Parts: sequence; structure tokens; C-alpha cells
Amino acid sequence: MRPALLALLPALFAPSVAAAPVCNLPGDIRPAPAVSAPNPAVRRVPTAYYMLALSWSPEWCRTHPGSRADALQCGGNRFRFVLHGLWPNGSRRTHPGYCAPAPAIPFEVLRKHLCMTPSPSLMQHEWAAHGTCGWRDSGAYFDQAAALWNSLRLPSLEDDRTRPRTAGELRAAFARANPGLPRSAVFVDLDNRRRLTEARICYDLRFRPAACPAGRGAPDELAIRITPPA
Repeated sequence: MRPALLALLPALFAPSVAAAPVCNLPGDIRPAPAVSAPNPAVRRVPTAYYMLALSWSPEWCRTHPGSRADALQCGGNRFRFVLHGLWPNGSRRTHPGYCAPAPAIPFEVLRKHLCMTPSPSLMQHEWAAHGTCGWRDSGAYFDQAAALWNSLRLPSLEDDRTRPRTAGELRAAFARANPGLPRSAVFVDLDNRRRLTEARICYDLRFRPAACPAGRGAPDELAIRITPPA
């Protein structure tokens, strides 16, 4: 086999992992209080597509040391990607949000999905800001998010030999791990120092992977930095 092809093998067969989360939950889980809608309170904008936002947890924990709200995520567990939320998006820059009252998430719903989104306060915010714009209750919203989340295989970003070096390589890694997921469906979000903060997967109104209508975030050729797990 040619040396050049041998050099490509790690990238071609980079490992991936199922998204289905496993974590250690504390015994004193408490739902977060209901969230009040900001002013303006309600934006009833037709949903044009959906985004599943996956946060790169090591970067979040690096920038939020000692946060009590992030104790589960940044304490005894070593998360990689976690689910930020499932977002109904409008066709332009305005998106539906806070569409109805959002009562506190029941304990059983919280516990079921807390390894996926490891923050009760974040779960309550996502239900209020996004879930009320398409789902009858928090259980239905997080079950839909979990169905998409669990259908994904997430590229491993830990091995220095196969870690993506550019936004385009990260998109390619998601596409390789998930046959049928086009690279154009992966939005890459970076901070102002080009550190990876999120990867967002776009879906059409039937929850099929689709090209992101509002662009793909960081351009393919842009070099990125990926914070390793602590």
C-alpha cells in the first residue's frame, strides 16, 4: 500500500461514539424553577427548519470554572458533546421563542434526560425558550430531542492523530460517522479565538438532515482549536 494512503487511514477511519449518554447523577437532583419570558415576551414566527445544538463540554467547563449551575457537567463527569437544545428556527434571523407558559419540568423528565443535557437550569430554559414553540409538554420536547441525539454517532475529538484541524474536517468527521448526513447540515460555531464551542445539526420540518438554510458557520478552511477533556 502506498505511504500516502497509509497516512490517510487514521482520518478515514477515525473513531466515533454513540451519543446516548451515560453519566453519574447525584442523589439530590432538583428541578429548576419556571422561567419567565423576556420582553418582548412571545415571538410567533413560523418554523422553517430545526437545529440540534451540541455543545463541546470541555470548552464550556474551561470558561465556567467553579460554576454551581454547571457542577454536574464540570464536576465528577467527563462529558464530550452534550445537548444544548433542539431549536425551531425561522426562515430569517427572527426565530420562534417563548411561545407559551413553561411550567417546571417534572422530576421524572429531568432525570430521564439529565445525562444528555446536564443542567436542570439549562433544561428549563430550553423548554421555555424553544420547546413551547412546538411541543405540548416538556416530556414530548425532550423525547424528540433525545430521538435525534441518540440517532447520531459523534466523532471522537480526543486523538491528536485524527482530531479535525479545520471546520471542514469537523464537518467531514460528522458526515463519515453518520451516513446520510450531508456536510452542509453541520453548522460549526467558534468563539473569537477559533475555539470550538458547538456543532449544530440542521433538520427539515420532518426531522431529516438537511443543509443549513442560514449558512454553516465557520468556513471550511478555517483552522480551529478544540479544548481536550480535562
